[in-house]
Amino acid sequence: MNAPAPTDPQVKKRQRGLSRVWDQLSLYLPVLLMMPLALASYLLLQATPQPMEPEPERLLTNEPDFFMRRFSVKVFAPNGTLQTEVYGAEARHHPDTDRTVIDTARIRTYSAQRQLSTATAREIISNGEGTVYELRGDAVVVRQAARNAAGQRLPRMEFHGEFLRVSTDPEHIESDLPVLLIRDKDQMTADTLDYRGDSRVVELNGRVRAQLAPR
Repeated sequence: MNAPAPTDPQVKKRQRGLSRVWDQLSLYLPVLLMMPLALASYLLLQATPQPMEPEPERLLTNEPDFFMRRFSVKVFAPNGTLQTEVYGAEARHHPDTDRTVIDTARIRTYSAQRQLSTATAREIISNGEGTVYELRGDAVVVRQAARNAAGQRLPRMEFHGEFLRVSTDPEHIESDLPVLLIRDKDQMTADTLDYRGDSRVVELNGRVRAQLAPR
């Protein structure tokens, strides 16, 4: 026995129900489609390494950042000739001042005319550029006799004191403590010293005494 065919009102009612269901699906379908994409993006973000935070800038301290013990350093000119030799029992570099302290130090330098100069002291302090040296304790600077580019003789000179400050460019030696100056065989003592190598002029102040060799 066959089932009765649906009447027109029943068909229309069913069609309206299907239409409402489709309307509801059409509203939520974009959201349903976006959910897997959002989930995938979230998982990818979690798997991505986080950028490292920049480290705070390190403050420079007076603590030495490197040491050298019982060392010898040589510096050569582009043509291969020796310019400077530095010896020391120990060297320490202080980053806050960019200064190097050398214990029981000896520095030998050669000018363009191959004139040898030697500096020794219980402690030598150099600036970062290597152009200024402070000699402390039994400080001695010796400049050997030589001839300049014009052929003139440059006398042997010695500077002695507890403190000497030496600049290399231009050559300048000074001290605010008592010093002994020896020029060839002449000797002079003073409370302060100011010597300029470019003009070869020395200024002595305070209690100045001189002992001149016979000519």
